[in-house]
Amino acid sequence: MKLFVGNISFDATQESFKQLFAAYGEVESANIVMDRETGRSRGFGFVEMPNKKEAIAAISALSDTELHGRQIVVNEARPRTNRF
Repeated sequence: MKLFVGNISFDATQESFKQLFAAYGEVESANIVMDRETGRSRGFGFVEMPNKKEAIAAISALSDTELHGRQIVVNEARPRTNRF
């Protein structure tokens, strides 16, 4: 299950981001989206968890919690749509 995580602090690292979700189950991947030009975080990211029950538990537990001083939003990622 792919999760969208919004309002991520610019101080968060890929590793701290992954560890946060690993407390709820296996994490296949955890990526903070970076700006191509500045190399700085864009403030959101995605987490993939192979077990749906664990992913739902992570959503319930982590949505509206604080990570590095910012209240994060966690929900199921929506399919990407064409931007044209």
